[in-house]
Amino acid sequence: MPLRLNKEKWGWLTGPLFWVELFAIGNIGFLAVDVAVAHAINAFAHKAEYVPVAFSLAAAPLLALAMLIGGPLPAPRGLWPSKTPRWRARTAWTIGVLVGCGSILVGLAGLFFHLDSVFFEEQTLRNLVYTAPFAAPLAYTGLGFLVLLSRMVDARGPEWAGWVVVLAAGGWAGNFVLSLADHAQNGFFYPTEWIGVVSSALAFGFLTAVVVVPGNRPLRFTALGVMVVQLAVGLLGFYLHVRGNLAKPTASVWESFLYGAPAFAPLLFDDLALLGLLGLWAQATSRSDAS
Repeated sequence: MPLRLNKEKWGWLTGPLFWVELFAIGNIGFLAVDVAVAHAINAFAHKAEYVPVAFSLAAAPLLALAMLIGGPLPAPRGLWPSKTPRWRARTAWTIGVLVGCGSILVGLAGLFFHLDSVFFEEQTLRNLVYTAPFAAPLAYTGLGFLVLLSRMVDARGPEWAGWVVVLAAGGWAGNFVLSLADHAQNGFFYPTEWIGVVSSALAFGFLTAVVVVPGNRPLRFTALGVMVVQLAVGLLGFYLHVRGNLAKPTASVWESFLYGAPAFAPLLFDDLALLGLLGLWAQATSRSDAS
């Protein structure tokens, strides 16, 4: 007997909004691990390096709590679920807004601290490549805007869908810069290091085109295919990074991963591809009459 979903009870599972919110919670939480590993390289030399880790450890549970209080789907003012008591909807909305604003501030502050390491002392291309990854903290900023978006704009309409694609395209722009700068540090020693640079540029280009021409179905379908390819690119990069680290003759496996190629970095391709797919899904199902 086929399993049938009760739409009234579980309908929130069938739209992109819940999955976008889950994407934001998962990413903010996982950044605690990613940032902790990255800052362990210099043993958290500056106390401010603990801030993003602490923020992630607090923010992800808070967003999950907001989901429990106000329901699985965040909503902007005036569009709160009729079955949810007003105080619960307001509390959940406030938590979300505070987390979103906090995430934006953490990202911008991280950008400043990363650039302040050597680049502000002498603005050279070499310092820009070899300084701390200046674009990395902007992941918090992008996620903050994503959290705020679902609390400011009606998720049923094309505006919300368009902004999800814009944020995904912005993520790909940052990923292009990170791939280019990271691989430039070893002079693109392996030809495969260009794969990430070229594929992230393609992903950014196609999503940007979808933003400019949102009603073009063939273009949207092509962009969907590009996002699927990025899933494979991310897994390939993860394999190459891990294989390279295990092949290094260092004192321990921990040191190989700590000072070697960042193992988690290629998985950003998979992560951003998922956000791009969610945005394309939202565009395909959005209603122009939503208000």
